[in-house]
Amino acid sequence: MKTYKLIPIFVFTILFIFACDNKTTQITKAADYNKYLHITGNESIDFANKEIEFWQSKYDVAPNQKTFLDVIASKYATLFEYNGDIKNLYKTEDLLIQSNEANNYSKVSTLRSLGRNYIAQHRFKEALVLANKAFAIGEGRNETQKLLFDVQMELGNFPEALTNLNALKDMNDYDYLIRLAKWNDHKGDLKTAITFMEKARDIAEKEDNKTLKIWSYSNLGDFYGHAGMIQESYDSYLKTLAIDPNYSYALKGIAWIVFSHERNTTEAKRIVEAIEITHNAPDFFLLKAQIAQFEGDKKEADLNKKAYFDMLNATNYGAMYNKYNTLIYADDQANAAKALEIAKIEVDHRPTPDSYDLLAWSYLNMGQQEKALEIAKEHVLGKSFEPNVQYHLAMIYKANNDTQKVAPIKNELLSSIYELGPNFEKKVNQL
Repeated sequence: MKTYKLIPIFVFTILFIFACDNKTTQITKAADYNKYLHITGNESIDFANKEIEFWQSKYDVAPNQKTFLDVIASKYATLFEYNGDIKNLYKTEDLLIQSNEANNYSKVSTLRSLGRNYIAQHRFKEALVLANKAFAIGEGRNETQKLLFDVQMELGNFPEALTNLNALKDMNDYDYLIRLAKWNDHKGDLKTAITFMEKARDIAEKEDNKTLKIWSYSNLGDFYGHAGMIQESYDSYLKTLAIDPNYSYALKGIAWIVFSHERNTTEAKRIVEAIEITHNAPDFFLLKAQIAQFEGDKKEADLNKKAYFDMLNATNYGAMYNKYNTLIYADDQANAAKALEIAKIEVDHRPTPDSYDLLAWSYLNMGQQEKALEIAKEHVLGKSFEPNVQYHLAMIYKANNDTQKVAPIKNELLSSIYELGPNFEKKVNQL
């Protein structure tokens, strides 16, 4: 997420010394977050369940009142947010389809709701169809253009996304500011992205809007972490939890700080295992696999990867984990062809620079470094500033004996080890 450019050697030396020293700095305190690890009950889930029961009973009595379906759907979406159960996301979809069919797909708010559900499922092309349909109807165009921006970004249609963003321009509008932050992050200008996200946070605080404050603090936690502002990242996650003690995303952020910054694998696992009790999602197994890998425990890492795939096989997650699956398979020579197959599907689903990176990376691991370089040059270079993408780019250059282009990327990656994770430190040093 940084702009990659050549850093003078003496500046790089200072940065690297600082980075190494910074790793030993203790940021977290168990006393700060222990109270959030084993909370009994969840007010948001309890309220959502009560609302579902109430509105379902009303709908059962008056099945002609299709607006009740939208309300029930929103409550199932809340359940998914808090417990990670994919069945709640699918239930939301089912209810919204019923509502849209009843309205002959003419109610823009319900079209947008189903579009957002499809984004969560990584069904981006279907989301775009719904967003365009809502826009054509004309009602509430500003809200629809927010959805259009979101889905165009996911599809890699960046000029179209910018057109929708510019149409929303209002420096006092929270929704515009968070999207402006996302746009600048996409461009690799993290400093500006943080500035706009902080302005959005200020609006959320001024309005004392609980939902917007949670969203602002948790996303700033991510942004600060990417910028190497670990203390600020930690403080933002704690602010999130102070408002909503059940917000597991913030706890996961703290677990990452403990693991990647402080290298305390025992404590990181303790946090992750506490989250898993209430929020059941496959990606926690991957985080535990990363931790085990760093500890040098291959058996434990493999067990967690197996648990991850077992969970995917037990429940249909659609395309939601295609990226992770590609990266896992690409690292295993026996499964490199499978990685390539999934990467091709992902490019078809969302032809973004990051998807093309997966494709190039898969070709590299198939031994086709020239093909990998061709794809990277055309679709990735200068279009994505994510550290993992830049690492792949450096490896592709290295495989094609273009070492001159590796050095500047390596320099930047050494300052991005926190974001990449400690398992990448040795890999980057070997570039």
